[in-house]
Amino acid sequence: MRWSDPLPVRRVRRASDASPDPDQWPMTLAPVRQLLREGLDLGRITVLVGENGTGKSTLVEAIAMAFGLAAEGGSTGAMHRTYASESALHDDLTLERGAGASKWGYFLRAETTHGLFTYLANNPGPRDPDFHRMSHGESFLAMLGSSRFRGDGFFVMDEPEAGLSFSAQLALVGTLHALAQHRSAQVLMATHSPVLAAIPGATILELDHEGLHPRDWSDLDVVDHYRRFLATPGQYLRHVID
Repeated sequence: MRWSDPLPVRRVRRASDASPDPDQWPMTLAPVRQLLREGLDLGRITVLVGENGTGKSTLVEAIAMAFGLAAEGGSTGAMHRTYASESALHDDLTLERGAGASKWGYFLRAETTHGLFTYLANNPGPRDPDFHRMSHGESFLAMLGSSRFRGDGFFVMDEPEAGLSFSAQLALVGTLHALAQHRSAQVLMATHSPVLAAIPGATILELDHEGLHPRDWSDLDVVDHYRRFLATPGQYLRHVID
């Protein structure tokens, strides 16, 4: 990637008028504090990994909303909502965009796909299937195969592996890698899946109680745990089965 490439979001930083309460969530999360303190450069594909509660979804959601996407998913301009649970972090962020980059985007998150598919059923595209008649995994893959996930834009995904088989996750890797080959296309994803984290060329950031850390795929905790579990599952299971 060259600095001249027109990526939709080159850098995320604290807004000049931001005044978050340091004692209130999500400022209690180290990765959030680090982003507001240091800023964050996004690559062509950026993958956030880490344990539950470290702030992956919080950051992905806030960046998506700062871009103009709905907290519960959809494209720019699709402002449907079923329940307001998002933080106000997006109000404290400024996005630095590439000159001439696409201003279109799509946010897809596993936990709110049912509401998104209901919205789409009421506002269907010309070739939309009935997503509700499909399994979760089938509907997710159908969405990825639609015209929404082609061409330029900012494509944000929160834990898309939910409901996807191993082979479906591999297919998603291929879809996102192909998508990112467009000149003004960019992917930001939070995941627990070592399969999805293996997308070639991705910038991987591991989140923990200390902050954000650049990592190689082979050095990720989740990769190490999966390797060891598959080799000797009993060593893990004895801690949870009496």
